[in-house]
Amino acid sequence: MDRQGNTYTFIYASVLVVVVAAVLAFVSQTLKPIQQKNIEVARKIDILKSVNIQSTSKDAVQKYEKYIGNNSFILNYNGEKIEGDAFAVDLEKELKKKPEDRKYPIFICTVDGQKKYIIPVRGKGLWGPIWGYISLNEDKKTIFGATFGHKGETPGLGAEIEKPQFQKPFSGKTIFDENGNFTSIKVVKGKDTSKDPHAVDAISGGTITSKGVEAMLRDCLSGYQKFLKGN
Repeated sequence: MDRQGNTYTFIYASVLVVVVAAVLAFVSQTLKPIQQKNIEVARKIDILKSVNIQSTSKDAVQKYEKYIGNNSFILNYNGEKIEGDAFAVDLEKELKKKPEDRKYPIFICTVDGQKKYIIPVRGKGLWGPIWGYISLNEDKKTIFGATFGHKGETPGLGAEIEKPQFQKPFSGKTIFDENGNFTSIKVVKGKDTSKDPHAVDAISGGTITSKGVEAMLRDCLSGYQKFLKGN
């Protein structure tokens, strides 16, 4: 075959594409278990962080087993426990369902002898998904801690949701008013929220992301109302 001809070039390029595709597919499948494990470790770090337990990729699994372990479950919309693994619930898929059809995972951790209820949340920011975990005290209405993450928010603006200065003010806020009505937490711009039990300050220059956090908390926490109001 003439190596200078078009036929040879076409065959050579086709074989090369097939070989490269096969190698990439093999590498992808080989690394998939490792990638999945890293994702699970990152989630455990965030869950622990919501109750102020710091961990790293090296000790997150051990600390998760120590403080939470199997102490998690799934709720239905009526606040009743149902079968399943809370850690395996895909919140992105669940949020596409009607609220009454969703699975609501919850994790329980004991800190200084006090029980904390950890609830995962997920929503939309300016450029992509945002997510996090909210932990509640034993009264099931006062926030103990909060942690948030994002995929592609703007550095210095919306990306500030992952910084302590945005997360810490959530501690001590309440998601129900004195009459037991669900209020969630508002993220307010240009107002002092230090004395408002149901609001925190928005990020300067990150209005859309801030409102995304507000909507995320309202939409996700509202499905837990019957459980949180129950005994």
